[in-house]
Amino acid sequence: MTFNRKTLASSIALAATTMMATGAQAEFSDNEVRIGYLADMSGTYRDLAGPGGLEALRMAVEDFGGSVNGASIEVFSADDRNSADVGANTVRGWVDERNVDLVAGLVASSVTIAVTKVLEENNGLGIVSGSAASSITNEHCTPNHIHWVYDTYPLANGTAKAVVDQGGDSWFLLTADYAFGHALEGDVERVVTENGGTIVDKIRHPFPTSDFSSYILQAQGSGAKIIGLANAGADTVNAITAASQFGVVQGGQQLAGLLIFLNDVHAMGLEATQGLLLTTGWYWDMDDEAREWAERYYERTERMPTMVQAGIYSSTMHYLKAIEAVGTDDPMTVKAKMAETPVNDFFSRNGHIREDGRMVHDMYLAQVKSPADSTGEWDVYEILATIPAEDAYRPLSESQCDLVQN
Repeated sequence: MTFNRKTLASSIALAATTMMATGAQAEFSDNEVRIGYLADMSGTYRDLAGPGGLEALRMAVEDFGGSVNGASIEVFSADDRNSADVGANTVRGWVDERNVDLVAGLVASSVTIAVTKVLEENNGLGIVSGSAASSITNEHCTPNHIHWVYDTYPLANGTAKAVVDQGGDSWFLLTADYAFGHALEGDVERVVTENGGTIVDKIRHPFPTSDFSSYILQAQGSGAKIIGLANAGADTVNAITAASQFGVVQGGQQLAGLLIFLNDVHAMGLEATQGLLLTTGWYWDMDDEAREWAERYYERTERMPTMVQAGIYSSTMHYLKAIEAVGTDDPMTVKAKMAETPVNDFFSRNGHIREDGRMVHDMYLAQVKSPADSTGEWDVYEILATIPAEDAYRPLSESQCDLVQN
């Protein structure tokens, strides 16, 4: 039998494909795909990710079928207690003792930055769903993590710009004193000043803080039209509660919640939060696909999901599909496949993963409904506008990430 070059090339390609198919099982370390979920399970950020995020991850594993190309999927979890040291040490243990393939969750930005350094040192892979600091894919980028749900850049571009456009041109910033708060403060300052507004004053509070009385009194005394809350979780709830007690809104000032989650609004109620403008990466009632998934989640948890919990499901499914396609759990091979595959599901519209690790997708400007306009316990947002993916996130031309070729 005589082979020409075309026949020989085809034979080699067929042989390589056969080897990949038959050898796929051997490409999964320990014959398992191991996912470690790391988040605040008991503190300030418990409700926005926490146990509910773990449940979303388990939903994704179940919906995928519980295995990938014959390799079972194991899920384990830990509480990082919002401590960078605890988070980093936990992941080191997972790498050394449990051969973790993916670290998921990741909420407090200080924890995330510490963990992603550990992953980079050990050639691991992480998907960040809860953290907000835009620096995570800017000056703190690594080849070993992807930032999925949102960050401070679109939060500022959406909420701060909308407030300034409506006449809120003088701001007092109340900021959580750690990486996330600093990033949000910086992004908000940029947007406010670029759009003709001014920052009258700003103050940073410890993370977490239970008593905001003195900070709110300083904000009132500043005379600023807008009090911008550059914090999240229980800190935001406590700040809004204190503002209500001191009659901030009645005194003519307006609160701008720069990172408000569904669980925050639900906890405080529409009476206290009505009219708040916010930017979100997803909302459970935004369309039929979102509602279908959210209702399944509600059946398991008796709560509607936050954007972070929805993002955890979305990112986990994208990861598992990439592993299935490439036939290995090698981190860089899987990440490359994830990056070349568009993200269009119930969570993401027009999503894709950039070279800096940022998953960019459409964001949404929303307003909290009044009690009279709400039709149910979880009917809290009205979506006012879509912020297209290409407009929402920091352009690569402004990136400080050393993975970006400028």
